[in-house]
Amino acid sequence: MNLRWAWDEDTRNLFRWVDPDAWDATRHDPVGVLATASPRRLSELAQDPAFLRYQRSVHEDLVRYLDEPRWFQSRSTESPLTQVAYFSPEFGIAEALPQYSGGLGILAGDHLKSASDLGVPLVGVGLFYQHGYFRQGLSHDGWQQERFPDQDPWAMPLTLCDGVRVEVELGDTPLVAQVWRADVGRVPLLLLDTDVDDNPEELRNVTDRLYGGDVEHRLRQEILLGIGGVRALEALGVEAQVFHTNEGHAGFLGLERMRRAMVDHGLSFAEAVEATRAASIFTTHTPVPAGIDRFPRPLIEQYFSGWTAECGITIDDLMALGHRESESAVDPDDERFNMAVMGLRLAGRSNAVSALHGAVSRDMFRELWPDLEADEVPIGSVTNGVHAGTWVSADMSDLLARTVLPEWDEAPSDSWERLWTAPDDELWRVKEQARARLVSFVRERVRERALSSGVSASEATWTDDLLDPHALTIGFARRFATYKRANLLLAQADRLQALLLDPERPVQFIFAGKAHPADDEGKKMISEIVNYAKDLGVRHRFIFLDDYDIAVARTLYQGSDIWLNTPRRPQEACGTSGMKAALNGTLNCSILDGWWDELFDGDNGWAITSAEDQDDLVARDKLEADSLFDLLEHQIVPLFHDHAGSAPGTAPRGWVRRIKSNLVSLGPAVVASRMVRDYVTELYEPTAAAANVLRGDGFARARSLAEWKGRVRSEWAGVKIAEVTVDDGPAELGATREVEVVVELGSLAPIDVEVQLVGGHVAQHGELTDTSTAVLRCLDPGARPARYVGTVTGSTPGRFGFTVRALPAHPDLPSAVDLGLCTWA
Repeated sequence: MNLRWAWDEDTRNLFRWVDPDAWDATRHDPVGVLATASPRRLSELAQDPAFLRYQRSVHEDLVRYLDEPRWFQSRSTESPLTQVAYFSPEFGIAEALPQYSGGLGILAGDHLKSASDLGVPLVGVGLFYQHGYFRQGLSHDGWQQERFPDQDPWAMPLTLCDGVRVEVELGDTPLVAQVWRADVGRVPLLLLDTDVDDNPEELRNVTDRLYGGDVEHRLRQEILLGIGGVRALEALGVEAQVFHTNEGHAGFLGLERMRRAMVDHGLSFAEAVEATRAASIFTTHTPVPAGIDRFPRPLIEQYFSGWTAECGITIDDLMALGHRESESAVDPDDERFNMAVMGLRLAGRSNAVSALHGAVSRDMFRELWPDLEADEVPIGSVTNGVHAGTWVSADMSDLLARTVLPEWDEAPSDSWERLWTAPDDELWRVKEQARARLVSFVRERVRERALSSGVSASEATWTDDLLDPHALTIGFARRFATYKRANLLLAQADRLQALLLDPERPVQFIFAGKAHPADDEGKKMISEIVNYAKDLGVRHRFIFLDDYDIAVARTLYQGSDIWLNTPRRPQEACGTSGMKAALNGTLNCSILDGWWDELFDGDNGWAITSAEDQDDLVARDKLEADSLFDLLEHQIVPLFHDHAGSAPGTAPRGWVRRIKSNLVSLGPAVVASRMVRDYVTELYEPTAAAANVLRGDGFARARSLAEWKGRVRSEWAGVKIAEVTVDDGPAELGATREVEVVVELGSLAPIDVEVQLVGGHVAQHGELTDTSTAVLRCLDPGARPARYVGTVTGSTPGRFGFTVRALPAHPDLPSAVDLGLCTWA
């Protein structure tokens, strides 16, 4: 077995050993395979020499995997990083551990797997949900039905951390949790579980469901995840150096770390904030304010009065960490604690999950840094990636290993160029085999659903003709939220029907996904898709697969020819499903949103025109649907079925060329190994270095930084740009001119301030674009007012302009704009 998470034929054989009657070719999951076997079956397997030989080979491969040096070990002697604690409300590791709902959890699981592959010292922290996320069924009219089956941790690939109990305070009531551990390769994952006898019945259900319950229930879960997660690490002796919060759900971990700094080390509230920020990273996944958890003040008072009393601060002090002025202005009587705002305020470094999402996030949160332009708000971006071995078919992985590099998921861009020499017919055969597996899977699954609903075996024979293994297959699978517009095509039903029933150029669609149990609009979209297939006689070409999970997703990514994505731009933070499809040679047809906005190059897929300047949503949907249909009718369908110049049954050359362009351009960019390396070099290591400095020597530098920030904030009003003088040198492109700036500093010293020259192209309304900055030099640190000098170079054609500004400056700030204070000329 390939322990780099490849799901190969040997693992399928293991499933046949474990439960030959229940074998499902899509659920080849070595992490949890033995957990699916009954004790009796395991006893039988212990007597099977073939199984024992296989078990020994797996163990030998595992030892080699764990012992071989990895990427991080090659840099560990020079890296300040020792241990990352990665907190997330959900983790999508494998089918055998159903503790995920969608993209956030799958991303977290891929992050852990790639950290294991690269040897990054990381531990995951989450919750164990007794019912996981819901299982999906459909009524006869296509309405989503939810089931919440019990999850037995003893039947999963989990180990109980014996003797470890974590206690948190829910107001005046203690809540106790036990801790389960899953080993994701080299990376341990800790999951807190409140279903223990120590808790009264109502508290045993705190970890009942993922994203279930009311706002108070969610608050309880997030207190356990954040505060309890930190205490679990301590109880297990894990000395976390860097704390990475994957979205705001675990944000209360910052409060626990502040409490420990104040109680154990005597830091003030402001000093504890600096000590906590230095070691913290916050990743936002939310492009719209409505997606952020916000808790009403009465609940914060109820659950955190003890915390504020122990820390010697007021509820007002605590609420300020999550306060957002614009929200309070809407309804002053409904003050809310915003988890994303707290995450940003308690993190030294923050990031979004694609370049476009970074721009959206900077604009969305710019009010927290009111003196700055939106593009300078200190929220960066690390574009998501996907764990290649989890999602790529064995056939495609083998082709990539032979053509690119054996370790193709870590190969540099130039190695991917070798795919241009891969035989077209070989690549086409990989795609045809994957499509045939998908068709077979769909037929079997729909047949099972029909039989379980009471349909006779003879009546269910229609499922034998579902889909065509040679037709253009378009997949759409994701959460059914309204902005994702799964039903965009249905508004032009006749046009869609013509595509589906074309006898010369067959096209077929497969949909899958779940709507949140409380989202009736999302459920309505599912019902529309199901009923469209019934009403217009296209059920053999237009399929909705219920109970979407990792297994369904993997088969769809591998077997589809086109991956469809139709969100309203810019509401998709990243959208990693298209990345998984791309690595399988499936071409994306998507709105330019999320990751596709930065990686589409005109030849590696198709871009649906976005009409986001259209305020009328009905009109906008019509325009974007028209664009999609035009692409399908005039480009995608003809190209797929164009075998001109090819022998019958051979690859369509134009289509295969697009597949190669897709793999060459996207392969090195969308893998999670690239993503995790970016996190290490751009966020983890700088954060680790800052944490070492500010927390060392009894938090001396954290104390000093807190004192400096307090002084600068109180005195900043005295900083003014008094005069700017430019010499009379030439004005042509490339010419350099001397600049002198006089700055009044009030009670601050030049060492506290950095004066910058900001230059760029002068746009139509006088604003500067394509700007660059240069730091000016102080002539005499003892003089008042202070004088700064430098040069300005006309670096862009046309009208060039510049301005001057002053910012707070301190060696321990993570960025020059960290405080959000800025004085402009």
